[in-house]
Amino acid sequence: MTRLHIRIGRAWSLLPAALLSASLLLSGCTGMSDTQQRTLTGAGGGAAGGALIGAIAGNAGLGAAIGAAAGGVGGYVWDQHKKGEESAYQRGVAEGKKQSTN
Repeated sequence: MTRLHIRIGRAWSLLPAALLSASLLLSGCTGMSDTQQRTLTGAGGGAAGGALIGAIAGNAGLGAAIGAAAGGVGGYVWDQHKKGEESAYQRGVAEGKKQSTN
């Protein structure tokens, strides 16, 4: 077996732990704002993906840290996008109500 096959095998062995961690992480989101939930979900997903890629490359911890940072930023950006959509929707509803009363 080559070294790459061994690394890939180790990465796949981390998958159950990553899934368990993600489920525990998501279950703790009940009292959080939408922004906090989306940022934390992004960070958790990024950490899991980064750990998997990092395990293949030889440093799961560094991969998880980089993935968590990138995922957290991505989750925050997604939250801002969703807030902009909701704001535009609410403006449209208000404008529609205003026009229907005239």
